[in-house]
Amino acid sequence: MKLNKAIAAGLLFASVAGFTSCSSDFLDEEYTTGFSTEYFKTPEGIQSLTLSLYGHIRWFGGYESQGYYQTMGGTDEFGIGTDAANEMWLTYDVRLAPTFVTVNGNTGTNATIWDELFYGINSANIIISSADLVPDETVRKNCLAQAYFLRGYNFYFLTTQFGHTVLQTEPVKGVVRNYELTTPKQCWEQVISDFRTAYELFDGESNNLAGKPMSWTKSTAGHFLAKALLFAASERNSDWNADVKDAYLKEALEAANYVISVRKLEKDVIDLYGNWTGENCDIEKSDEILMVAGQDGNFGGRTAARNPGAFFNPQFSNFANTTLGTMRGCITGGKDFQRFRPTEYTLSVFNHANDARLWKSFATVYGTAVEFDGVYDKDNEEKNVAPVHIGDPSVVFILNDKDEHAYDKFKFGAKRYQTDANFVDEAGRLPEAGRKQTRNGESTFGPANTPVLNSWILYQNGEYMGDNFGNTNENAYGAHGANMFPGISKHTCGYLEKFAGDNGSRDIILARLGETYLIRAEIKLRLKDYDGAKDDIDALRKRGAWHQGENRSYYVDGCYQAAATCSHVTGKAANIAANDGWNLGMNTYYLSNPGMEVTYASTENEMANWTWDKLPAEDEAILAKIGVSGKFDRALNFILNEHTRELVGEFTRWEHLSRTKTLETRAVKLNKDVKFFDANKHYVRPIPQTFLDQLQNSDGTNLTDEQKAAWQNKGY
Repeated sequence: MKLNKAIAAGLLFASVAGFTSCSSDFLDEEYTTGFSTEYFKTPEGIQSLTLSLYGHIRWFGGYESQGYYQTMGGTDEFGIGTDAANEMWLTYDVRLAPTFVTVNGNTGTNATIWDELFYGINSANIIISSADLVPDETVRKNCLAQAYFLRGYNFYFLTTQFGHTVLQTEPVKGVVRNYELTTPKQCWEQVISDFRTAYELFDGESNNLAGKPMSWTKSTAGHFLAKALLFAASERNSDWNADVKDAYLKEALEAANYVISVRKLEKDVIDLYGNWTGENCDIEKSDEILMVAGQDGNFGGRTAARNPGAFFNPQFSNFANTTLGTMRGCITGGKDFQRFRPTEYTLSVFNHANDARLWKSFATVYGTAVEFDGVYDKDNEEKNVAPVHIGDPSVVFILNDKDEHAYDKFKFGAKRYQTDANFVDEAGRLPEAGRKQTRNGESTFGPANTPVLNSWILYQNGEYMGDNFGNTNENAYGAHGANMFPGISKHTCGYLEKFAGDNGSRDIILARLGETYLIRAEIKLRLKDYDGAKDDIDALRKRGAWHQGENRSYYVDGCYQAAATCSHVTGKAANIAANDGWNLGMNTYYLSNPGMEVTYASTENEMANWTWDKLPAEDEAILAKIGVSGKFDRALNFILNEHTRELVGEFTRWEHLSRTKTLETRAVKLNKDVKFFDANKHYVRPIPQTFLDQLQNSDGTNLTDEQKAAWQNKGY
């Protein structure tokens, strides 16, 4: 999303470091004119600094160490995808400490986030303190609304992660080393105050400073006000929130009501994620989107447009390079960085037959990108397998139910490692290759007895098999691990900075209305309005169902169409062929549901056919596994399951499990990689030691070890 304002470039860095140097390509433009900090004392400077706040948000996704692991690591949804650069966020091992022991330059530390967020806080403070210099009341209020929102958002992120933080609410002058020790209560009161102020200052949905949907509005502030109030009223704050809990929940309900009244859900999640065709395309302007980290075709600068889709990809180049030639990755969907591997829970929490969100959130078929003659050299040994041609399905993931036994007789795996893998689509349940599927057309199928070079299955003989394929040498992670797994397709971006590149141009969605519905459902639940909570959940479940006339074999993501307009693809015939052969626009729905007849019927009624006493079978199985009983706890965990179905991979999971204090209940029991979780300390992150070591008392003396310990979170 381009800001189209020349002054935006360079302002963020300048706001905290002074206008002493020039910056090129920070957002989308080039900053060439020098300014002094006196510029912020003019109406033009204040408005320009307000616009630059949107550039600050690009820290999220600017690199893999910024935002991904802090929001998704160490939960029930993802295990280690074999790359161990950020293993500590996923396992809670001893490196998750005040001072991180980094593996390499990809490792994200607690200090990375802590330091980054205060850049934006200081910019917001400058705007708030200088806004009176803007004579136009409408413009002044709009600048203030955005500054209070950004400051609230940064304090929110810091407080969710660290429990408490520095509450710097005035512009920093010089080097400040003395800060007042804060409590979680004080921090949440500040977060709520900032969001509340922004909510009151915004003139409805009229703000368009940075274009739609990048510009924050009253509904953006309302969404986060509701989240902050719910967080403050939740279990992590039970030691102080008893007197305010009811009032917070009622205020949160009012804020959520406003957001839902002025925004609307997309009719289908395909129109929210799947049909991304390039920078600033229609789905990036969806009314459902409340906040994004805006990206564009500028692939350099301080916060380059990192492509998050790459972190969910399996390691194709390791187990399937026979179909990729010398390229690494899924060609036009980004590198195969294999950071996040979905757990058994994540893939089994969906109803595989009725919930279309599973098939619209995960990629389950990849085709052949280059011709392969059938002779494969592995460790200097020739292995003869069936030849594959461009467009043949070559990587297939079967997401079947635990009690489905149609494929028990086959050996699955990556042909490179499980050399005796022999899966054959005997019944012809795999859709026809060659981009033959259309959204509302007839589902067509390939021939029977089609062999597949690399095949993966969720359950076989009633046992979970998801971690058994790919390079599983030594049954360990790191360099040797289960690098074959279905990847989330929500963030895939076909318009990259180079063919099979790292950086993309797709906006990163940080908040959307689907989450607001779930937030409101939980608020209603806590206010004992179970019927109202069900209505909100069913709005999402019906939207996530198969709709009348849909071709359930059809698949679309942000890869194929966007790549077809990218010069790195269109400029070379071999790249065009690879794009055509790799993304076949189909899934394994019927292969994964082998007993189902081809149908085009709606499943909306089935998705809403549940009660609080009798939850869907997949939910009852999960609740039994984690040992949850009692009406409220069952209902809360059902909503958390629904969070996965609706929001998996969307950078919110850790905060929701942390605030409800269900990390021990869910992450430990549903994710075998969460090996070292300690409930006495891991509901918050360690305060960075680099910050503590620079603190001083008001008389200029350094803090004692005891004083630093008072700042540090318990157990670290």
